[in-house]
Amino acid sequence: MSTCRLYLITPPTFEPRAFAEELRRALDGGDVACLQLRMKDIGDGEIMRAAEILMPIAQKRDVAFIMNDRPDLAHMLRADGVHIGQDDVPYAEAREIVGKNAIVGVTCHNSRDLAFEAGEAGADYVAFGAFFPTQTKEPKTKADVELLHWWAQSMTVPVVAIGGITVDNAKPLVDAGADFLAASAGVWNYKNGPQAAVNAFNSLF
Repeated sequence: MSTCRLYLITPPTFEPRAFAEELRRALDGGDVACLQLRMKDIGDGEIMRAAEILMPIAQKRDVAFIMNDRPDLAHMLRADGVHIGQDDVPYAEAREIVGKNAIVGVTCHNSRDLAFEAGEAGADYVAFGAFFPTQTKEPKTKADVELLHWWAQSMTVPVVAIGGITVDNAKPLVDAGADFLAASAGVWNYKNGPQAAVNAFNSLF
């Protein structure tokens, strides 16, 4: 049984320099596997500026830095990898852009078929969700814990659970065999602050 780890996603909106301090504090809270930079509807310049500020903070602590949706920027900035959705570039194209050593993860919603396809193609992880209602984005699909359990039992490709995950509702996902729990608001809006949230998630693992 592999140990579950935390997969952090940046808040929906933030100012990179101010957020850098918050990120440092959060990472002081305990083990974090990766940080996904997720910035929607803004220009490339702003995304790159945020990456240049935040990536060194993550990488210095052995936290993989993942770009959302943009293999081109991931490659250009030398990020550790990219996360792609079903509406972004296809897996094969993303892999070609970022190279064979980078991480490529794929959103598979609640579909076993999409997850099979991604896993067969060589994805480094598949992501299922949303498991719970989320304020971060309007989820296209709802996933259930049984799906995680099935994947963990039958497949070797790591699985990320995503969508509305908090310290209070995460335990069943850990028990079902999730390799990573993706959290955004569940960490940044945690009642005792992000550092305490990371600590609390790690105590569940």
